[in-house]
Amino acid sequence: MSISATTHAISVNPATGETLRATPWASREAVDAALELAASGYRQWRQVAVAERAQKLRDLGAALRARGEEMAQMISQEMGKPILQARGEVNKSAALCDWYADHGPAMLGSEATLVEENRATIEYRPLGPILAVMPWNFPLWQVLRGAVPILLAGNSYLLKHAPNVLGCAQLIAEIFVQAGIPQGVFGWVNASNEGVSQAINDPRIAAVTVTGSVRAGAAIGAQAGAALKKCVLELGGSDPFIVLNDADVELAVKAAVAGRYQNTGQVCAAAKRFIVEEGIAQTFTEKFVAAAAALKQGAPDVEENYLGPMARFDLRDELHAQVQASIKEGAKLVLGGEKVRGNGNYYPATVLTQVTPAMTAFRQELFGPVAAISIARDAEHALELANDSDFGLSATVFTADSARAQQFAERLECGGVFINGFSASDARVAFGGVKKSGFGRELSHFGLHEFCNIQTVWKDRL
Repeated sequence: MSISATTHAISVNPATGETLRATPWASREAVDAALELAASGYRQWRQVAVAERAQKLRDLGAALRARGEEMAQMISQEMGKPILQARGEVNKSAALCDWYADHGPAMLGSEATLVEENRATIEYRPLGPILAVMPWNFPLWQVLRGAVPILLAGNSYLLKHAPNVLGCAQLIAEIFVQAGIPQGVFGWVNASNEGVSQAINDPRIAAVTVTGSVRAGAAIGAQAGAALKKCVLELGGSDPFIVLNDADVELAVKAAVAGRYQNTGQVCAAAKRFIVEEGIAQTFTEKFVAAAAALKQGAPDVEENYLGPMARFDLRDELHAQVQASIKEGAKLVLGGEKVRGNGNYYPATVLTQVTPAMTAFRQELFGPVAAISIARDAEHALELANDSDFGLSATVFTADSARAQQFAERLECGGVFINGFSASDARVAFGGVKKSGFGRELSHFGLHEFCNIQTVWKDRL
């Protein structure tokens, strides 16, 4: 009997084209059962002391490390991440557990206000079960960077993972059980779009967090808004990487190549539009193209390979169409630009130059190993080009002038600015965007407090 994507979530190994698993979409009854389990888990978990919750997060980090190679192999197999990068994702996720266990409890303590004699305090209470709709590109990190602070705050977490990484979803759930986290506190359900709508509209769900495309975020955000539920959205990005005339070109190229081609270019907060001041544009471009061409691509389980396959065949087709459209619009193809033949879903490191704001490569997000290089007349023009986007996730500025870099940071329309280094997320600092890149913040104390009832407690206010 044939298996249809309308009845099953189908996971395909992007390196070989082999079908790995087909998981039936959850029925309405299964979604309801998952919601009830999350509600029951919340009622139990909210009564657990913060210090004990923190210890469970330490246990989670230890359990993750114990099964780290298994987790890395699953990530690599299901979405094609090169194995060294997959291991890095696991290590980063385990470190996140430790960081919140160490620093999170203090962030949830009572805060004094300016009210005289300490008669008013701010308290951080949990909200309830949180529905999380997560993507495939960092199938572990994306889940944990939301789940860890959400659980520390006393909420429960119900995961709807991307359909092509359900092996990862199952393994993550097993690791939570291994860590001793009670049933229902973390759960997952293979919900279809209809199942997600069912969950959002259910009174047992308190809030929603989404990482994904603009289209998905807009649809889910609209449903959450209609249901009067808080929503945090981390959506697409078309991050500018600005290189000014006084920059260290060698350092800029090194960061630019890493920032564009890590995870085979499938990163929301990644350099995608390279805006180079014309005085060094030729030198930068030549060195960038040479470095990109030297990246090894192939099977993700081979440690020497920096580029793996793209995670989904439809997304490779979409990326290639964007490249072809940009060439027709006047961009110059100087590297790559053709699908790699064979069963695997490979697309080579690709570079487009002479890209202008009217072109597809400038206006749309390129979610794959394609770089778009534009030339700026001067620094002011570079800033203008950087902000000429519907997105506002992060940006990079390379310059030897620290004062000018700070001035750029003040004027860049994005959630994060990286000076002389490429963008990344870190447990210690807030992560999120503006414009069509979404709203709300993850990580640091901001991410911890996003899903808290921030309660004011007054005493003797007569």
